[in-house]
Amino acid sequence: MQQNNSVTEFILLGLTQDPLRQKIVFIIFLIFYVGTVVGNMLIIVTIKSSHTLGSPMYFFLFYLSIADSCFSTSTAPRLIVDTLSAKKIISYNECMTQVFALHFFGCMEVFVLILMAVDRYVAICKPLRYPTIMSRQICIILIVLAWIGSFIHSMAQIILALRLPFCGPNLIDHYCCDLQPLLKLACMDTYTTNLLLVSNSGAICTSSFMILIISYIVILHSLRNHSAEGRKKALFTCTSHIIVVILFFGPCIFIYTRPPTTFPMDKMVAVFYTIGTPLLNPLIYTLRNAEVKNAMRKLWHVKIISENKR
Repeated sequence: MQQNNSVTEFILLGLTQDPLRQKIVFIIFLIFYVGTVVGNMLIIVTIKSSHTLGSPMYFFLFYLSIADSCFSTSTAPRLIVDTLSAKKIISYNECMTQVFALHFFGCMEVFVLILMAVDRYVAICKPLRYPTIMSRQICIILIVLAWIGSFIHSMAQIILALRLPFCGPNLIDHYCCDLQPLLKLACMDTYTTNLLLVSNSGAICTSSFMILIISYIVILHSLRNHSAEGRKKALFTCTSHIIVVILFFGPCIFIYTRPPTTFPMDKMVAVFYTIGTPLLNPLIYTLRNAEVKNAMRKLWHVKIISENKR
């Protein structure tokens, strides 16, 4: 992997250097990470086990939960372990792997959110053609295309990262490896690389956000022709999706669509979309969704009955 480098490892500065605050960070983010994995795994198991959650919306929610779990896993475990380490060392190869994983699963989440918006648009605006347009075969093709698109995006990012030469400084003022903090350490003019970063990650974030917002505006506008009951149900579902979109894309756009400058708040903003959003998604989609909650209750009830029979 290493090309034109004298640096074989990096030192992550993490969120804080204060020992007491590091212990607090360890406790808080351990709880966050466990909550993220448990919450998303619960959604995955519920959707896979329930016969009532067979619609395309839950098909896409299944893959959103997978993307959330993996996206959080690409950064959170390292952050948690590093709070207990005196020297937070990450090898060059591990750093490049983290860049790839971060962008692969992050981009997958972006694409799945778009597919969920498309599903809601067709369900609300084209209800008679919904079963034909959003058939299981088409949903599978869309998800496969999302995986392929995510792979292409993350390969573009890792190629940019591998082309950066590192000649001396190896202190990364961050809790994970990403292109923005790595650009500061590269011993070359990174203006062109940053332009490519903005045109790749920045363009994906901004264009996806605009597509999603426009699609939900169209959906909300079309609700005028529905009954009061239909409006209420559709509005309830779309509100959940809009909350997730804003929480995820707001920080992403802030990080990836600007010149190569850093701000003190960058690390906290990154925490919000790499660890915070994957934690909030299960809460938003379960607490605000009666069908998912009912399916979870039935699954839990069946498990209790089977345990009692033993």
